[in-house]
Amino acid sequence: MGNGIFPQMSILDIISSLADRGIHVTSEQLKNPTSDFVEGVYCACLEQVTGLGFDTLRDPVQNTVDNSQAEHKDLYTSAMSFNIILYHLTRFAKAARVEDFSSRDLHNPERERTIILLSAFINFVKFAEQYCDEFLKELRQRSDSLIVQRDDVGEQIQEIQEKLDEIRARIDKEKPILEKLNAESTTLTNTMFATKDAQKKVAHVADLLKDERSTLQKRKEILNSELKSVEDSITRARSRIVQSPERIKKTISIMSTSAMEDKRTVAMHESKARDLQAKINALHNIETDVRGCIEQIQTIEREVESLEVSQKALGQLRDLLEAKSIEKNELQIRQERLNDQLNHAKVKLERAHKHADDRKQASQKTIERLQYEYDNMVVERKENDKQIEEVREEANEAEAKMQEHLKKSEAELNELLAEYCKIRHQTDVYMETLANTLNMKVTTE
Repeated sequence: MGNGIFPQMSILDIISSLADRGIHVTSEQLKNPTSDFVEGVYCACLEQVTGLGFDTLRDPVQNTVDNSQAEHKDLYTSAMSFNIILYHLTRFAKAARVEDFSSRDLHNPERERTIILLSAFINFVKFAEQYCDEFLKELRQRSDSLIVQRDDVGEQIQEIQEKLDEIRARIDKEKPILEKLNAESTTLTNTMFATKDAQKKVAHVADLLKDERSTLQKRKEILNSELKSVEDSITRARSRIVQSPERIKKTISIMSTSAMEDKRTVAMHESKARDLQAKINALHNIETDVRGCIEQIQTIEREVESLEVSQKALGQLRDLLEAKSIEKNELQIRQERLNDQLNHAKVKLERAHKHADDRKQASQKTIERLQYEYDNMVVERKENDKQIEEVREEANEAEAKMQEHLKKSEAELNELLAEYCKIRHQTDVYMETLANTLNMKVTTE
């Protein structure tokens, strides 16, 4: 295990910290840990921080396995549950600065290892409890903003739905008109194509008749020129020859006959020209009708284009509605997650408040006990002060007596010293007298 940044706790501290958080363990369980015990305690610590416990992690696995078609579902359930719990506990351990957490810590727990892991987990839980207020505040703000965004998106979706309903109503209302216009457009198109074919045929016939008319006009001009030349020749011949009545009559009758035939031919050509003019006028009217049909077709095409634009806008609105629906579902899922996190955070906050209240009550009791002891101590101190005053008075009296005794002792000592000096002087005089008498040399110290 890498060196963590957490202090290693004693067994009593671990028991006390876990008990404060509603997790009751015994020293015997910590000294001889089992796999079920450590798994339960680790998951309880995980639930303190993340809100993920046994039921939260195992119920989805059980539901998934129940809905599957696999055999031996119990094996899959236990294996998947263990892997999921191990995954979350590993992440929790890494967050608590334990980098080498493994499945061995669950299957084969050791005493020292378990104490170290619990020390790390409890330290991380305390850290999370100490610094969770700002997170909860931010979480509530984010939740409120998401709720506002959800309401705004709901209003936008409602507006888009209303617009979509209006467009659908317009489409349903204009659908018969569109079908009618499409039918009329098809009919007019067929009529236009048939009219164009007839126009081509009539134009071809008109061209043929025009060519024939021009040919006849040329022939008429030729005949007129020939007739004029014949008349000129007749005039010249009349002036030259003697006219024969019979011959002249015959020639006149022949020329009259040819003139009548030419007149009939001209009349016939004129009638044909009138017929052609009538046909040309009819073709002109048909062309006018065709132009009107083309204009109607163009109008219909513009309406169809506007309808296609409306349908395209409708498709875009549908796509936008689907995107908004998906976004709404995502926001609902995120809101549910945030609500779950908020509920877990509220539970943690309530637990923290409860823990703080318990500590406050314990502190209040301690303060009351200390106040009671302080009051008793004040009373005892007053009594001690009285005793001290009495002792001080006795000490003052004793000191006064001692001073008086010292004065007496000093006086007696001074008298004794004076007497001692006197006796010493007398002794020296006696010794000197004795030495002089005995002729002895005496040295004084």
